[in-house]
Amino acid sequence: MKSLNSAFCLLPSVMHISEFDYELPEELIAQHPPERRDSSRMLVVERAERRWRDSYFSELPTEIRSGDVIVVNNTRVFPARLIGRRTPSGGRVELLLVRELVTERVSGASETAGGEARVWEVLARPARRLERGARVVFGDGRLRAEVSEVLEEGRRVVSFECDGDFDALLDETGQTPLPPYIKRSDDAATSAADRARYQTVYAQQRGAIAAPTAGLHFTPEVIEELRARGAQVVEVTLHVGYGTFAPVRAEDLREHRVAAERYEVSAEAASAVNAAHAEGRRVIAVGTTTVRALESAFAEEEVDGQIRAGAGETALTVTPGWRFRVVDALLTNFHLPQSSLLLLVSAFAGRELTLAAYRHAVAARYRFYSYGDCMFII
Repeated sequence: MKSLNSAFCLLPSVMHISEFDYELPEELIAQHPPERRDSSRMLVVERAERRWRDSYFSELPTEIRSGDVIVVNNTRVFPARLIGRRTPSGGRVELLLVRELVTERVSGASETAGGEARVWEVLARPARRLERGARVVFGDGRLRAEVSEVLEEGRRVVSFECDGDFDALLDETGQTPLPPYIKRSDDAATSAADRARYQTVYAQQRGAIAAPTAGLHFTPEVIEELRARGAQVVEVTLHVGYGTFAPVRAEDLREHRVAAERYEVSAEAASAVNAAHAEGRRVIAVGTTTVRALESAFAEEEVDGQIRAGAGETALTVTPGWRFRVVDALLTNFHLPQSSLLLLVSAFAGRELTLAAYRHAVAARYRFYSYGDCMFII
């Protein structure tokens, strides 16, 4: 599968990120998930009719047609938030693991017990105290890190050394990397609860630092009901990284780029999607990350417009003007103002309709963001 390291849409005219703003009362930002995953509210947005209606996620099966292909992102969130202390000062340090790098990038990197250097790009707080050569210790000291390179915007390259298996120590020492708008203490019980709920029921492939949150509403029972109604549920993988939720720093959207993330489309998913399109059936993406994986897998040069199975990296940046080749309907949560995710939704449903639907959701007291309610855009 080809890599889309610099792909982006063509804007219909010059558009600015400030045009994708809306007012949201702070109390509508969901701080905790609902007691039952499938009890969330769902705003059904009908693009052709330019209207919406209030519903509940538990009613999703009634919106599904026999023959629909529903595509989910099976990435699994790992405990990518590490709280440590600088040595020898003992000052508190927080690292968010963003992406693992090629080990040769840092010469002389320490080796783990397994004989492998583990080198990561991280977001650091407070970054100003982590200059090249700074050392950090985590937990009981079996996991350690040294800053190898100073990057922009609070990012650092660090090399880890550990006494034992690196991933096992992350599971033991790390915390679920919740978005900053979800306020939490470092209480162990709270962390354990979020570790269970900030994960889809079908999560399999470890590698995400944030959940594909549209999938958090699903239960095994809902999935079985979708299949009973004649829908096919297939999986792709896009490891949600910093690129998905990084702020849009360009005012002119022609200058906006999303950082690359790893993805994979299985042969089963590609076959199901291609067959659905050939037979005039809908392809429904669960989440913006699923959209990016599917649209990235589209083979531009294929005359019959099929997607290809395979793995790669995608920096696909979807903004208004993008021509969707694969996705016919989208289930998604409500996103932050002026974010890449809101730009993608606006590209799919139209800016005016999207923002009007958001204003209705605010007035109707929907719950917003990762642990909030959802939209089904058809």
